[in-house]
Amino acid sequence: MKLIRLNKFIAESGICSRRKADELILQERIQVNSKTVSDLGSKIDPDVDKVSYDGETINIIKHVYVLMNKPKGVVTTTADEKNRRTVVDLVAIKEKVFPVGRLDYNTTGVLLLTNDGDFAYYLTHPKNKVRREYSVNLDRSLSKEDAEKMKKGVFIDGVRGKFISVVYPNENSGKFVVVTTEEGRNHFVKNMFQTLGYTVTGLNRDRFGDFTADIPTGSFRILTDIEVNRVKEKYEKRT
Repeated sequence: MKLIRLNKFIAESGICSRRKADELILQERIQVNSKTVSDLGSKIDPDVDKVSYDGETINIIKHVYVLMNKPKGVVTTTADEKNRRTVVDLVAIKEKVFPVGRLDYNTTGVLLLTNDGDFAYYLTHPKNKVRREYSVNLDRSLSKEDAEKMKKGVFIDGVRGKFISVVYPNENSGKFVVVTTEEGRNHFVKNMFQTLGYTVTGLNRDRFGDFTADIPTGSFRILTDIEVNRVKEKYEKRT
């Protein structure tokens, strides 16, 4: 008999990350052998116990990992109430996947999708400090003074955020900068600039952790085992 944590089983069913699985357990939306479970420390035997999510049986599935170079005009979700095209619509594979984190509707660049909740958890949990690099187009030139302010930290909705670096690739135009951060909050880059009176007119995520957009815009590829294992080896022990 091999017992595993219930939240790990839920994550490996492809529904969500372990962090989100804990929320589902606390919300009493998970049943084990037809009995609702609310204890975060619960363990199960996957070969014997029957696990359900909102009454629907779930099982561990084959994991798949996708890298996309997200285009503009696509929603980073699995479904959209406005019937807009989603990133999942662009992934022509039979397995169901969900996006790891989020990019705004008109933001482009590196996006990962998977059905492995743990993999998503490793890359999005704040304590793992996964770096993101963005190319940013602004409505006006960014002053060196404001760049330094954002590296020291500014407050967004009462929470301090900062860029690790702000680089000016084109010395003749301060309207284009490249920033690096460990933050994953929604609209974080846009909000950082907006706090100091700048408007982001174009945004591309160049790098997410070790991954870059090495494929044409709008296309995707399956990650190699080496790439997947590199993430797991790097972050598993921290979780």
